[in-house]
Amino acid sequence: MVLATDGMAVGQAVGPLLAGAKYSVSVIVPGALERAKPMLALMGRFAAAAKSGVTVRLLCTPQVLAVPHGILAAVRGGQLGFEVRITDADLHGTVIVDGKAAFGRSGPERDGRYATVNTDLASVRALYLMFAGAWGSAMPVHEHLRLADRLRSDSMRVILERLREGHTDDVAAKKIQISLRTYRRHVAAIMRDVGASSRFQAGVRAVELGLLSHSGSELVD
Repeated sequence: MVLATDGMAVGQAVGPLLAGAKYSVSVIVPGALERAKPMLALMGRFAAAAKSGVTVRLLCTPQVLAVPHGILAAVRGGQLGFEVRITDADLHGTVIVDGKAAFGRSGPERDGRYATVNTDLASVRALYLMFAGAWGSAMPVHEHLRLADRLRSDSMRVILERLREGHTDDVAAKKIQISLRTYRRHVAAIMRDVGASSRFQAGVRAVELGLLSHSGSELVD
C-alpha cells in the first residue's frame, strides 16, 4: 500500500505492471491535481508501452488536461502515441494492465489517499468494467479541444454565461443586444455541441467540460 500522492512510491508500484504489459493499459488520472501528479509523471512510461504495441487508453478531467507541460502539451505536440478521452466524472486514479492486475484505491476508504496493486481477477474485472463505462461516455481529446475552440469566441462566451445564469432567451438576447432568433440559433448549436438537453444544463456542461470557469466568465484555455 502506498500514499497516492507519493510520486516515487506510485512509480515503483506501477512500473513493474507497465513493464509486463502485453496487450492493454487502461489509465484513469484522478481529478484532484495533487493525486494526478504521480500519474502524470508516468506519461513517458505509458507512451513507451504504446510504442511497444500495447493499447494504451487514458481518461482525465478537463482540469487535469490543462496542467502545464502535461497531457495537453503532448497532445498538441503530437508526442503522445495513445488515445486520451476527457470525462467530468469524479473517478479515482487507476491503472489496469491486461485485465489481470490493477493499481488503485486501497480498501473501503472513500478519499483515495492510499493505493495498492490488486491481482484479484474479480476485483480487476470490476475496475475494468467501470473504466469501460466511463470511457464509452467520455469525449475524445481532439473533439474536446475543437469544441473549446468553437466556444472560445467572445459571443459564445457571453451566451454561455447567460445560459449558466439561467436567463430566459428573451432577457438574455436583450442583455447582449442581439435578436432573439439569432440568440436561439446560437443556443441550439451550443446545446448540440455539449450534449445538453436544456439551456441551463448547457451552461453547467460548459463548466464540467472545463470550457467555462466555475467562478468567472472566462473560458478555460
